[in-house]
Amino acid sequence: MDIAGKKALVFGGTSGIGLATAKQLADGGAHVVAISRNPDKAGDVPAGITLKACDVRDSDAVAALCAAEGPFDILVGAATGGERAIGPFLEMDMDGYKGSFNKLWGYANVVRFGTGHLTEKGAIVLVSGTPARRMRPGQIALSSVGGAVEAFARGVAPEIAPKRINVVSPGMIDTPMHGPDGAERKAATDKRSAGNLIPRAGTADEVAQAILFVITNDFVTGTTVDVDGGWLLT
Repeated sequence: MDIAGKKALVFGGTSGIGLATAKQLADGGAHVVAISRNPDKAGDVPAGITLKACDVRDSDAVAALCAAEGPFDILVGAATGGERAIGPFLEMDMDGYKGSFNKLWGYANVVRFGTGHLTEKGAIVLVSGTPARRMRPGQIALSSVGGAVEAFARGVAPEIAPKRINVVSPGMIDTPMHGPDGAERKAATDKRSAGNLIPRAGTADEVAQAILFVITNDFVTGTTVDVDGGWLLT
């Protein structure tokens, strides 16, 4: 797919990986709608990006927004849906564990109500995370949700062909998810990545490059692309 002149919806597109993806799509000539519960956090955005408010957990709101913005060629789900629980499962608050799956429910809403407005050879990309296949201590909720996201995409891919759906799985990435921008956050994320084959945290732009790869390569569907600095092999 040549993204120039195409229309893209990026849910979770006003911060971190989603915002980096929205900017790279716009740089490539796409018309981008960046969506989140709080679009103001995107700050100043370049030409080619329009900001919209929507909570991905609200199926009616997602359906209405997709209908209003359709047709479109690219659909990206990068919204976390809220907080994810951390810690050992046997000590975990079950409401917190259940709430972690808001990421999956949000993606399900985006795919369910967005696919019908996607052009015939359009592309969907969802974002999971390396704990889906190799968790570290305390990441059972992250692993459960990420694994469900990746299985969901594999199951949906045959249903929607020739439209495509893929997943990009980031490792430790230096984004606002880990606190305010600055040297302290970077030092903390780098420390947590020090044992990886590439001993540093990744950047939102590096993940966005992988998202653009699975959008633009028409021969890729139903798969997961890892951008993890070698976490899976460490």
